[in-house]
Amino acid sequence: MSYSPVPELNLLKAFQDENGFGEYADGFGLTDYDDKSGLSAGWSDDNDFLAGLIPFATATGGGSFYALWRVDDRADLATLPVVVFGDEGGQHVVARDLPDLFRLLTFDAEPMIDWDEVTFYRAADHEHRPAHAAYVTWLGTQFGLAPTDDPDTIVSKARGEFGPRFTEWADRYLPG
Repeated sequence: MSYSPVPELNLLKAFQDENGFGEYADGFGLTDYDDKSGLSAGWSDDNDFLAGLIPFATATGGGSFYALWRVDDRADLATLPVVVFGDEGGQHVVARDLPDLFRLLTFDAEPMIDWDEVTFYRAADHEHRPAHAAYVTWLGTQFGLAPTDDPDTIVSKARGEFGPRFTEWADRYLPG
């Protein structure tokens, strides 16, 4: 049985099973696909809100998580925008699609999420996760994607393309 209906996530799950949860990108690990318990407990239990999001991974060690946002009815779920929900609040578009998220993961730093923005920072003396090099190699081999040293550009492009629409959509369900 596969992890999800998303081939790209299934490939990542196989990589994770071989290399370990949280071992290839700081704070990241695939969780139960489409487990909406975090959304309903921390954001909204409105059926339309829950139907519009597909949680799939942790974003930080503190409980933040990633979800695909069903911005429209496209069949290829890997092309949906990726949003992050912060464990202390805030929800933001961070990637235009799964390939962009996979590139963000090569920065190997937990996102810092607040109500206004999401940023990625890595100190100069940061030691990469044990399977980081294997992940970068895997990403190039599987998808032809190069690592990034500029996560803010990926996030800015995603927010520019989808941010206002996501905010407008989410505001219908979330308390002000």
